[in-house]
Amino acid sequence: MIDVALLGCGGGMPMPNRNLSSILLNYRGRKILVDCGEGTQVSMRMVGWGFKTIDIICITHIHGDHIVGLPGLLSTIGNSGRTEPLTIIGPEGIENTVNSLRVICPYLPYDIKIIENPIDTIELDNFINISTLNLDHSAPCLGYSFYIKRAPKFSVENALENNIPKDIWNVLQKGNEIEFEGKIFNPSMVLGSDRKGIKLSIITDTRPIDEIINFVRDSYIFICEGTYGDDNDLEKAIKNKHMTFREAANLAKNAEVGELLLTHFSPAMEEPSWYLVNAKDIFENVVIGEDRLIKTISFRGS
Repeated sequence: MIDVALLGCGGGMPMPNRNLSSILLNYRGRKILVDCGEGTQVSMRMVGWGFKTIDIICITHIHGDHIVGLPGLLSTIGNSGRTEPLTIIGPEGIENTVNSLRVICPYLPYDIKIIENPIDTIELDNFINISTLNLDHSAPCLGYSFYIKRAPKFSVENALENNIPKDIWNVLQKGNEIEFEGKIFNPSMVLGSDRKGIKLSIITDTRPIDEIINFVRDSYIFICEGTYGDDNDLEKAIKNKHMTFREAANLAKNAEVGELLLTHFSPAMEEPSWYLVNAKDIFENVVIGEDRLIKTISFRGS
């Protein structure tokens, strides 16, 4: 099971009822944060998932509404008692930006590893793969895709065929090697074939380029910017290198995703739900994001 919390769904500037861009993924008690706009810490406290176990912070781009909350959050993570290293991923310029922001929090009880504009897929503890895509915004910007792998299904047939004592089935099923009665047993002796995992994708801020479609294809949830809800704001979207609801829905349809979750709303858009029909005209399964909206995804099937 993986939980996804939309901590802030605003773009540009914080509003009384809308924090700035931030998304938190929680899997097996470990967390990945995507962007850290103003209000991130407040929403995290309200959600109640804690700060200490944030292992990776992914920054889409170096605009204030996506990163100015970072110094305070790094300090809070330190105050929570974390001593393990933390990784920050971001586009070109992220290392210099993080180092500059840390002028106000130079001393932390943990090390920070910075990965700038990664080319290869990044693996977190052998259960989450993180991929990136260069987007089309007014600054270097990355889209992120997360693939949460599943352990192979336990195979009674394999266990019996390999004469595995039942006393250690549970240990091997959890992926642990064990020595038992003078013999070494490994998980492959009781596990079946690989099972399909879950893919989540996050795209903000950008124009709707073709490369996004394959990048987010088959995502269980596709979290996408919807800076402008009104179709009449298309010229603004083009000028500012953002998207309309309808453009985001077109991407969701062509990529055959399970659900489209819209976020990053312009401060001028008082009530995003008024424009939901513009997305649903194209793609039916659309949700309007709101601060602290939580989605829980359960692994089901074979």
